[in-house]
Amino acid sequence: MDLLPAQEAAKIYHTNYVRNSRAIGVMWAVFTICFVIITVVVFIQPFWIGDSVNTPQAGYFGLFHYCIGNALTSELICKGSVLDFSSIPSPAFRTAMFFVGTSMLLIVGTMVCFSLFFFCNAGNVYRICAWMQLAAAVLMVMGCMIYPDGWDAPEVKRMCGQKTDKYSLGNCTVRWAYILAIISILDALLLALLSFTLGNRQDKLLPDDFEVEGGENS
Repeated sequence: MDLLPAQEAAKIYHTNYVRNSRAIGVMWAVFTICFVIITVVVFIQPFWIGDSVNTPQAGYFGLFHYCIGNALTSELICKGSVLDFSSIPSPAFRTAMFFVGTSMLLIVGTMVCFSLFFFCNAGNVYRICAWMQLAAAVLMVMGCMIYPDGWDAPEVKRMCGQKTDKYSLGNCTVRWAYILAIISILDALLLALLSFTLGNRQDKLLPDDFEVEGGENS
């Protein structure tokens, strides 16, 4: 028996709807993996702030690792470890490291959640990932806002000059890792929005307008 016109239109719409949802889902997964790489780089790289042509010493600072030039030999002396809080020059840097590190772990956890698609409802998995990405964005915002509060540390002043203070870099400049961290906030928000959208689309792949009661027309 041939399909009724309305039923055939509903089937075509349903097929396209599912295909588009899966394509967007794959795109979201790829962007999430790229975002994981970005957050790991932001957390590890010590290039949040650095020297300029006017600074007394050469060097650069990250969340926990930093290098400052020796005034006599011009050789960079590096210190700071994620496992040794006492080696981090400022409490603000330690707090920022905690927030950015937690943000990174949440994003890594989002990628781990990909395996849940094989066992759980796809809509619920998308929502879980969306909340994790949204929380990661909030934590990254907090880390980026708190980090400049540590610019008055003696080590930072030694590199950037005595005019350096909280939220004022003096002669130093913002480096690419800090800029990338700020950009990653927008990335996380966009991914969370897309994940919420995908989660809602999974609830009902076929709208009511295209549902046809076959029993009444047979």
